[in-house]
Amino acid sequence: MTDLWVERTGVRRYTGHSSRGAEVLVGSEDVDGVFTPGELMKIALAACSGMSSDSPLARRLGDDYPATVRVSGAADRDQEVYPLLEEKLEIDLSGLDHEEKTRLLTVVRRAVDQVCTVGRTLKAGTTVDFRVVDVGA
Repeated sequence: MTDLWVERTGVRRYTGHSSRGAEVLVGSEDVDGVFTPGELMKIALAACSGMSSDSPLARRLGDDYPATVRVSGAADRDQEVYPLLEEKLEIDLSGLDHEEKTRLLTVVRRAVDQVCTVGRTLKAGTTVDFRVVDVGA
């Protein structure tokens, strides 16, 4: 399993790390060059949907099909939640007839609903176990 952690690099600035060598800069919205935690959650959702739909789309459109998954959703700052996240998969389906499009879109939606772990977790909710560990003791 991949280890994940963030390290504080400044006031409301962190660097996220994975044991596979990846890094991402995280910070508040007023800091250039970083993602906010909420933006990373949205990107994770969009990437998960894209990856979940990749196989059925590649089978029908070829391995090199271009696609963009856009994701948006404003935070409700009174409740500190994102009440709605909207995703849009932008893809050129002009080479398909109406029946082929309909069939492919059904397969894509089913794939995303069944295997996008991030989306499934957000829809179902999850338990978060947060603890503080005193490493100076």
